[in-house]
Amino acid sequence: MSSLSLKSPRVRIAAATAALAVGAGLYTAGAASADHSVPRSDKEIPNLTQVEEKIKAYYGDTVDAKGQHYASPRSSYAKQVADIEKKAKAQLEKAVRNHKGKAKPAIVLDVDDTTLLTYNYELQQGFHFTPESQDAYLKSTDMAPVFGMPQLVNWAQSKGITVFFVTGRDEHQRDWSVRNLKNAGYKPAADTEHFFLKNKKNPPAYLPCGATCTTVEYKSGTRKHIESKGYDIVANFGDQYSDLQGGYADHTYKLPNPMYYLP
Repeated sequence: MSSLSLKSPRVRIAAATAALAVGAGLYTAGAASADHSVPRSDKEIPNLTQVEEKIKAYYGDTVDAKGQHYASPRSSYAKQVADIEKKAKAQLEKAVRNHKGKAKPAIVLDVDDTTLLTYNYELQQGFHFTPESQDAYLKSTDMAPVFGMPQLVNWAQSKGITVFFVTGRDEHQRDWSVRNLKNAGYKPAADTEHFFLKNKKNPPAYLPCGATCTTVEYKSGTRKHIESKGYDIVANFGDQYSDLQGGYADHTYKLPNPMYYLP
């Protein structure tokens, strides 16, 4: 029996994506969108236990004295992230040098698995996300930063680039998230002007879709709002393709995440 739960669509898609990403090397925009076709035999279905083990190997699973699981800075995951950050920094340096016009340069970052790493939470939950377990975790525990991201983000701010965080987390999780970003080493202020969370109870007027926004509508609509305030989003960072689609960014950077898929 696998410790992965089959009740969550997020988990089922994560398993298929992980198998493609690690086993077959097909982690492309098409593969990451998940294959919804009906399998013709069991041989077309990735084994969940093996998928979990591959995910742990990719992150360089490390267990501390308390039995908590953490990713290793020497893992394949960390190396892949470092390569992406290197390319992003080079592009941002050019953007700063060549920036023209009145619009101020800015970057937008997702939170989960873009700035903060959910690996420990995912392992605790057996890759079975629930809003209740996420609340309990965020309220009491700080997630570790994604390797190298605080350094990249703080450097960008030092070069005059304004930093915005746009997350799918709910508004009621704001205080916990702000605390975590600060404790993880992010220097840019995660205040109400620079940190956007989903607010289904009182959605902002600049989102025509209101409380029914898809991830793409919510994130692209928020980026549009940011640019309307006089900013040019020179780079947008996310671990899901839905973080990056919809425009309103000069460049996009997809960080790796084989643990789950969010349309």
